[in-house]
Amino acid sequence: MRTASKLLALLRRAKLLKWSAIARAASMLPHSLRARSAYKVVWNKMSVTEDMAKLAVSGYVDEDRYLATAQATRRNLESTVGIYAGDVVLEIGCGVGRVGMVIAPLCKHWIGCDVSSNMLKHARKRLSSNTNVSFIEISGFDLKPVADHSVDMVYCTVVFMHLDEWDRFSYVRESYRVLRPGGRIFVDNFDLCSDEGWLVFEQHLAIPPNQRPPHISKSSTPQEIETYLRRASFHSVMVEQRGTWVCGWGVK
Repeated sequence: MRTASKLLALLRRAKLLKWSAIARAASMLPHSLRARSAYKVVWNKMSVTEDMAKLAVSGYVDEDRYLATAQATRRNLESTVGIYAGDVVLEIGCGVGRVGMVIAPLCKHWIGCDVSSNMLKHARKRLSSNTNVSFIEISGFDLKPVADHSVDMVYCTVVFMHLDEWDRFSYVRESYRVLRPGGRIFVDNFDLCSDEGWLVFEQHLAIPPNQRPPHISKSSTPQEIETYLRRASFHSVMVEQRGTWVCGWGVK
């Protein structure tokens, strides 16, 4: 729980409660391209440089903080789904490679998937010293380039908040397809049912509707996360509320 609290403290200050810089960046998009579902256009526009990408995702550019939150996520994965030396691991929404940089050294092969070609460019640079990594540009709605039954563990962290509910479930369902029997999945989002999550909700409620950026953070509930996992046919499903966060994991 201390790990979750440290991650919470860092991301509350940086990502969840600081939407103003993100909103300013999103305001540069033409109005016709501000639809939430225009994931590829939105995230490419907001990640031209690495600093732009980091600000859009987290609200800060400090590398020490990036490493601290990445290590906290690593510990969360190790304590839930596990990370093993023989695993092929896939990250949905890898961004600039914040988490990938600490996961790739622990597994056989790490695959970073992202909707944005710019994000993948930054992630390739960040993970350039690793020989066991590959990168796949995806549509924003599925994992079609990834073969059936080819992955041992899939994780998607700090990404659901930028997606519509249907697209969240699509990724969970696609994860089931690409996982081998016995493969594991981990997903998270900020929790509407927590006091901290409700504060984020109220702060975003205060933004005039026509000024809300297309990727503004939207919450999940424990019931939503559990429903996605079970409806996608995962078993041994576990859901935990950890401060601001709700985390869910299961097995194929």
